[in-house]
Amino acid sequence: MTSHRTAQTMKPATAAKKLGVYLEATPAEFQEGSVSRDELNALQTDPPEWLRELRRNGPHPRPVVAARLGVSISGLARGGVTEALTTEQIEALRDENPEWLRKERATQAEVRKEAERLKEKRAEQAASDS
Repeated sequence: MTSHRTAQTMKPATAAKKLGVYLEATPAEFQEGSVSRDELNALQTDPPEWLRELRRNGPHPRPVVAARLGVSISGLARGGVTEALTTEQIEALRDENPEWLRKERATQAEVRKEAERLKEKRAEQAASDS
């Protein structure tokens, strides 16, 4: 018995998230249809001009904005940034370096330091348990 394999598809919002782009800035045909796994792979491997442009200039979704600013998504919200930002806006924020951004970057650095400390502690415990 042979089974007919159907293409696995995802909603445009899921595909946009996987591509790291802001859904509302993508072309209408992308937003209106579903995206197959093969189509997603093709977009990642050989991105069309619209995708390269979005990745380069935005607007970028909050996870990308947060990563580019070196803060958490929650930190963005605490700083009052709730919308997608363009690359130019992100660079302007970096240049301006407001108090909330300095504070959130410091918080993020502490979180990373603590995560590293815990990772090392677990590794030491695993080594001593062996």
